[in-house]
Amino acid sequence: MTNVNGQTGEAKQQQTWRPESYDSDMAFVSAYGAPLVDLLDVKPYETVIDWGCGTGELASAIAARGAVVTGIDFSADMIASAKAKYPSIAFMTADGQKYRAERPADAVFSNAALHWMKDAEGAAASIAASLKPGGRFVAEFGGSGNVEAVVEGLRESFAALNVSKPFVNPWYFPTIGEYSAVLEQAGFEVRTATLFDRPTPQTGGEQGVRGWLATFADGILSGLSGEEAEAVVRMTEERVRPSLYRDGQWFIDYRRLRVTAVRQ
Repeated sequence: MTNVNGQTGEAKQQQTWRPESYDSDMAFVSAYGAPLVDLLDVKPYETVIDWGCGTGELASAIAARGAVVTGIDFSADMIASAKAKYPSIAFMTADGQKYRAERPADAVFSNAALHWMKDAEGAAASIAASLKPGGRFVAEFGGSGNVEAVVEGLRESFAALNVSKPFVNPWYFPTIGEYSAVLEQAGFEVRTATLFDRPTPQTGGEQGVRGWLATFADGILSGLSGEEAEAVVRMTEERVRPSLYRDGQWFIDYRRLRVTAVRQ
């Protein structure tokens, strides 16, 4: 559920994760991932890797169905929280763009994590290398157009305020065709791929978009002074309010890409 890559490539960003507030304020991440656990259709004693497990909520749900689960995540803080909550499950800090399981698994599961891995080819190759032949891959993450209003609001605010660092988009939001090609190149047969809108309500009333930005745009705002960051957040709120705020609640403009594939 969190970034598994630590930001590579263009300009490094310091995305910080706070497990306690993540579990309470962003509980929708795990809640919306529940149908993906059903889609995985795990069998007792199957081995499953949760690729970007966050604080372990869905890894626990998969384990409860009889699977032997390993969770990986780039954030040491998230992994520490997962270990504390679910000591019977194996969790480890790892880069999902490079990780290779010592023993290939029956399945790899990933919810709300792959859009943090900008080296999509590296991540797909790592997943393939961590699966048995015929092993299945079930994932959902941000697809083309995900949080587009928020991204453009941030980009425009950075430019308008002429702050001390440029806007850098930390996310990978592919089309169905783009991601299918990545998977096929890594040796997968894509079985299903669906891109769909999922406007996502936020808690906190008037403060909802601020809470979302504090969690998921922490890396984007890193390197700015406190005054600059506040100005960017305030202007972004103003820019996205007409499209994302209604009836006293914020709705973030999520678009999700859900895929199932089999390693050939």
